Amino acid sequence: QVQLVESGGGLVQPGGSLRLSCAASGMIFSISAMRWYRQAPGKQRDLVAAIASGGTTTYADSVKGRFTISRDNAKNTVYLQMNSLKPEDTAVYFCNIEQVRRQYWGQGTQVTVSS
Repeated sequence: QVQLVESGGGLVQPGGSLRLSCAASGMIFSISAMRWYRQAPGKQRDLVAAIASGGTTTYADSVKGRFTISRDNAKNTVYLQMNSLKPEDTAVYFCNIEQVRRQYWGQGTQVTVSS
């Protein structure tokens, strides 16, 4: 089994920053893609950012230039640095990893951007 544990969410004022972390443990041997999704109340879960095993990154248009995804393969951990946060970034953020064509999800961490 694979377990994902997220951390780093919280309440932040508009314009502030947060860094999310997601550590994978258990039967880890070959993680390919690592991703962050988010889901606001009453809305679908959307892809925010992804990073391939080789380091190639992709971002949703709404976060380009503000968010940065990175990974530490030695620690089986993916990060999401979020800067210049806006109220519309408020959501539950979920990490997702892909290993041998199977996907695993974290439990989610709440990010609230409000003054």
